This record gives sequence, C-alpha cells and structure tokens, in this order.
Amino acid sequence: MTTFRISPAVADAFPDSLIAVVTATGLRGHEPWPATTAALQDLERQLADGSWHPADETDPRIAAWHTAYRSFGTNPRRIRPSVDALGRRLAKKGALPRINPAVDSYNAVSVRHGLPAGAFDLDHVTGDVEIRYADGTETFTPLGEPGTTENPKAGEVIYTDTTDVLTRHWNHRDAHRTRVTDDSTHVAFILETVHAARDGHLLRTAAGDLRELLAPHTGQTQVHYLTREQAQAEA
Repeated sequence: MTTFRISPAVADAFPDSLIAVVTATGLRGHEPWPATTAALQDLERQLADGSWHPADETDPRIAAWHTAYRSFGTNPRRIRPSVDALGRRLAKKGALPRINPAVDSYNAVSVRHGLPAGAFDLDHVTGDVEIRYADGTETFTPLGEPGTTENPKAGEVIYTDTTDVLTRHWNHRDAHRTRVTDDSTHVAFILETVHAARDGHLLRTAAGDLRELLAPHTGQTQVHYLTREQAQAEA
C-alpha cells in the first residue's frame, strides 16, 4: 500500500483543498477502451460545433489555481496548471492528444470538468507520496525528458516520494519515472481542487466519471479523498 499525505503546512495554506486519489489495480492498457475513445471524440465534437468549450483562466476553477500558483511563487501564465494547459491546447488544435487509454481517460475527465488531473504508476513509486513545500534540495526528471534533472525552488508545492519529485508546481508536470504507460497495471489517478466549498461536488462527480472509464479495464478501483481534516489515505 502507498500512503498519500498532505503536509500540515500545505493543508493550512490551502484549507479548502480536496484531492481525489482514484486507484486502479489490474489495469489492462493493451485492450481497446471504446468509452474513452467516445469521450474524447464527444468533447472534440462539442468544441467544433460550439456547444462547449474548455475552461480558461477567466473561469473560477482555473482562476483559483492561478491564485494558488502565485502564492508559492510560480507564474501561472508561464507555467500553467495542467488543466489550463490542456484546455488551451484543445481550444487551439481542436483535438486532445492520444497518449494511451489510461492517460486519455483522465485527460478527458480533466478538461470536461475543469479540474487538474494526473497519475502515477504505483509500481515505480518508492515509499509514501507527500504533497508538501519543496526545500530546494529535491530533484525532478520531467516526463519525456529522462536525461534532464531539475531542482524545484524552495517553497514550491510538489508531490514527492522517497526518491525524488513526482510532480512540480503542484500539478503542472509529472515525472518520467512514474509515468503511466500501456504496461502500467497499478495506477493512482489524482483529481484536485483548492475550492471544495464550490467545486467539491464537481470533483466527486469527476472521480465517478473516471472510475466508469477505468472499471471495464481493471480488476478493482477505489476512491480516497484527502482534505485538511483527513490528510492521508492508503491507496
């Protein structure tokens, strides 16, 4: 089991945070995922006919993350929250990237609901996962850049395990080591809000939607929630 934990300092700074950890065990990434394919195509069709558009920085869901980023010294217009960057890409290109079924599933849920999402291959996570402020000594290898090493700035919110950083700038970019591939069988998917009073129901709906996409292709799914009051969960 992997314990996910919010540090007291981050929980106190963002007391209205709500994080869903959706775990999938026995994931089968090499088979067709027709519901995920349909979800992506539906979003793209709605964008094309003008009946829907992804949330942008004027939307309160995205604006809340911009405010959070600024609070720990990150410029959100240069280094964007993941859902902001993904929505901008969709609006510009008219299509979402196709990575693999598991990643495509959380991308579809993320842009549909305007919530940041990510995932870790738990078979490559070491020890527990903590959401905390960086102290400046940590290392990070960005997704898709296995030869690159970065050092988060002290005070930046990160996800980290006992080896190094899993996600920089809270949810901007995931690490290469714990990336989700077709071969991943034990995965933790993350959905987040820093404004649970307004968006908590939306996040729970999104977690349910993600489970529906995952369920036909995995042995078991579970959802755990992290809050200031319930700051850790075993996944």
